[in-house]
Amino acid sequence: MQNIDELRELDGPRLLPKVERQRLHDMVVEHLRSFITEGVLAPGKKLNERELCETLGISRTPLREALKVLAVEGLIEINPNRGASVARMSELEIRETFELMSGIEAFAGELACERITAQELEEIKALHYAMVVSKNQNDLPGYYQRNRAIHDLINLAARNSALRQVYLSLNRRIHALRFLSNQQAPKWDRALHDHEEMIEALQARDGKRLSSILRHHLLEKRDAIMLMVRDESEHSDSIRR
Repeated sequence: MQNIDELRELDGPRLLPKVERQRLHDMVVEHLRSFITEGVLAPGKKLNERELCETLGISRTPLREALKVLAVEGLIEINPNRGASVARMSELEIRETFELMSGIEAFAGELACERITAQELEEIKALHYAMVVSKNQNDLPGYYQRNRAIHDLINLAARNSALRQVYLSLNRRIHALRFLSNQQAPKWDRALHDHEEMIEALQARDGKRLSSILRHHLLEKRDAIMLMVRDESEHSDSIRR
């Protein structure tokens, strides 16, 4: 009978390629998500598999596997006859999704005020200071990543796995819109002010206040995005005329 060490030696080489494939898969999915979030791949854009493979340095198999994941998340639409394209949300979908997200983040804020640890609060403060630096350096991707991380940590601090799953699923669909809503300096300043108030509410363990701040914060983003979408639509219509 083979001992455990012998079995490990046999299993090792067979498992390694699976681990490497999983890392490649995760990397490709994350890169494509970032491209969509930062507008490199704009809503409605048809995806060129050859160009994406060259950009990422991969073959078509991992790319297509990643596209299937993003299609399930609602970020990509795959048409058997026309290929894949970046999903475009309607005005109704945007409004309803942000309304729902405002409620989810508000509830997470209430729970976080009850359950957040001192270490988690310090992490949020550090991210806020880093976000200020990014803003002063006009680094929008860095600013957004830290902004996003703050909201994510508040959600994690709620310590509710069911809430967490809904939050992650919904938030993936609106990452690009949340990123887009911060592209003007006054909006950066407003967001920084909101985050300062969030930290104050967390420190005071004031769940009702944090809930109100988060709800208002998300609904303001919704209104800013709806205005941008309508302006873009009107501009496109005028060009077509």
